[in-house]
Amino acid sequence: MSKDAESAPLSPAEWEVMKTLWDGGPLDARGVFAALPGGRKWAFQTVKTLLSRMVVKGAVAYDQVGNSYLYRAAVAREELTRHEVQSVLDRVVGAAVSPVLAHFIDEANLSDEEIQKLKRLLDEKRNKRSGGKGRRGK
Repeated sequence: MSKDAESAPLSPAEWEVMKTLWDGGPLDARGVFAALPGGRKWAFQTVKTLLSRMVVKGAVAYDQVGNSYLYRAAVAREELTRHEVQSVLDRVVGAAVSPVLAHFIDEANLSDEEIQKLKRLLDEKRNKRSGGKGRRGK
């Protein structure tokens, strides 16, 4: 992600546009406008403004085709999500991540598969910290 994108998080409206581009891109501005969820009552000019801002932030890129611009996501969904989560953690909790994770686990409706995946990720993190010496306490 570009330095500009790292210093300027996306607004909720920009996230809606990103989801549209990830799911259906590349699209011209009219295509983005048409593909946005029906509950949005944005003007076409609003979508064009959002796209322009997102280009500056480095989240969206475009290709000129004739008189039109085709916009596409310039950042993978996973990368932008990871950056956004880290940004929220930095702003809200600083170094105290445990309470946030505990709240997430308590409030989330996690499947058995998701719980197992979280356990594996925590085990991997613990193994990296202990120099790969295996699981402690097992």
